[in-house]
Amino acid sequence: MVQPILAATGPILTLLGLSPAARVAGTPMEQPQADPVASEAGAGDDADAYRIRPLELGDISKGFCDLLAQLSPSAPLTEDAYRARFAELARLGADHLVLVAEDAATGRLAAAGAVLVERKFIRRCGTVGHVEDVVVDAAARGRGLGERVVRRLVEHARGRGCYKAILNCAPELKGFYAKVGFQEKNVQMGLYF
Repeated sequence: MVQPILAATGPILTLLGLSPAARVAGTPMEQPQADPVASEAGAGDDADAYRIRPLELGDISKGFCDLLAQLSPSAPLTEDAYRARFAELARLGADHLVLVAEDAATGRLAAAGAVLVERKFIRRCGTVGHVEDVVVDAAARGRGLGERVVRRLVEHARGRGCYKAILNCAPELKGFYAKVGFQEKNVQMGLYF
């Protein structure tokens, strides 16, 4: 059985060539918060057709990399590179959650997104959830999957004690993120290498 990235226990760590001690001591490997009510806005009749769940090691064969390529085209990822990155993220425990939406009929992935928990000194050593890499397959858009994934990521950040969740997006996506509660703040700047 393939284990979710946040439930990386002995068997998955052994499969990845890691010992259970490779996890951060005392950090529980948590599951994300429960899926919001299926009748949430935008879920419609497709709510049961897609299962929102943590990324699994076997998701490379379910189109995970193809899905990410719709967000940001890049060179194909090898299975070894995928496994190595999966192992790195598993060691971060609940501070890095990747969620996917799996089509119940086909087993293919139709959406994905991630939240990273940043530990800060400000706000009395508070934490911030960074929502990243949200993508919905072109053929599955308009079914509320992006909204469901983002809501789950935000709930996970809230459950980890984050005082806010933030993200960067293209101007044409501001309306989408406003629907799920985000407000425009400040200006994003980037320096790419």
